[in-house]
Amino acid sequence: MNFELLVFDWDGTLMDSEGRIVDCLELTFQDLELPPLGRDQLKDVIGLGLREAAARLAPGLSEGRIRQFIECYRAHYLCEKKRPTELFPGALEALRELNRRGHTLAIATGKSRRGLERSLEEAACGDLFMASRCADECFSKPHPQMLLELMELMDTPPERTLMIGDTEYDMQMAQNAGAHALAVSYGVHEPARLSQHGALACLDDIREVVAWLGGGSGSGD
Repeated sequence: MNFELLVFDWDGTLMDSEGRIVDCLELTFQDLELPPLGRDQLKDVIGLGLREAAARLAPGLSEGRIRQFIECYRAHYLCEKKRPTELFPGALEALRELNRRGHTLAIATGKSRRGLERSLEEAACGDLFMASRCADECFSKPHPQMLLELMELMDTPPERTLMIGDTEYDMQMAQNAGAHALAVSYGVHEPARLSQHGALACLDDIREVVAWLGGGSGSGD
């Protein structure tokens, strides 16, 4: 398959941020005096927007409490004292190579716009991406809005679009948008769970994306 537009999830796919996200969710539960949950339960919502994550982790919260949840989580995540996050080994090199080969790169993430911009600055790779969509701008995954908007913006049909992610929400979003999906096994959800939602393959290292796509240009040149 000849893919022109490669849309990457961010947390758990390109950036090793699982630990920091779960830490911040734990602190948010403590601050709001919500019944504590295990780290695996908290990890499972990575990839969703904060509103959807709050509703899933603490069903029945009022609108006011959901806003408190979102504000509290963001305050913890943006705090300078929290553990640093870095791209997975080889991710930057893989992105540069894909860009060099002619693929158009984009991001569809459950992060807020502010959070993504901060992460792109920390990772020094924002110039590699032509566009991005965040959970505070669109419906949360697995709704297809993020992908549909990116495909329209980049003038790329679904059959030439590949969503790359580590959660079933990424795979479902691709299905809902009529696009293809490629999974990575080292993130939030287990490979068996990813394969149930149409992933073409499940790779163990982000660097394997380059070889999986082959040596040609994304534009067919």
